[in-house]
Amino acid sequence: MARLSVMLWRAQLRGEAGDGAGARDLFAAALPLAIRAHGKTGRDTLGVRHQIAYWTGNAGDFAGARDEYAALLLLRERLLGSEDPQTLTVRQDLAYYTGKAGDPASARAQLEALLPVRERVSGPDDPATLAARHALARFTGQTGDPAGARAQLEALLPIREHVSGPDHPDTLRTRHDLAYWTGKAGNPASARAQLEALLAVQERVSGADDPETLATRHQLADWTGDSR
Repeated sequence: MARLSVMLWRAQLRGEAGDGAGARDLFAAALPLAIRAHGKTGRDTLGVRHQIAYWTGNAGDFAGARDEYAALLLLRERLLGSEDPQTLTVRQDLAYYTGKAGDPASARAQLEALLPVRERVSGPDDPATLAARHALARFTGQTGDPAGARAQLEALLPIREHVSGPDHPDTLRTRHDLAYWTGKAGNPASARAQLEALLAVQERVSGADDPETLATRHQLADWTGDSR
């Protein structure tokens, strides 16, 4: 048990230091010890499996993360049931990495099925519910429905502002994506105006050199050109 605890601690530190692949490999190395200590379907073992899936995706292996989450979901459902919050989190992550691995239509369908359950179990204002709504909007846009993505984000934004506050990073990301899909839906002038307003907030809250601030500046330049 002591060796397992040390391995898990090292793996977490490796991931927090920015080495997703290293964290994945260390968690994978710890998995046999977790199985020996807690069994194949023990909660702690499933926690290690979840870490493997998470860091696999963090390392850029989206298809690998999708497959890890798909296998984990079967175990979570068997142990905890289909509506346990942890099971729903795995479903949500599976949908996300399904989309990231190149199948946004399947991701959208999975999230559409998940969202009513998540709202009922966790509540409509729960951060996980709001994250599911945001992901659904993203994959709706990626399936070729930018107007649908824009409408979903327009509905989500006031809830984000109410729950998290107008300067929260999740709120700012919602504003960023709303501007993007507004432009993609055929209104580059509105996208430009939204991004101009957002940029001022991001520079104040996060700084001019923050990666998300720079992404907004880059997108603003794109929509400025398209709105002429």
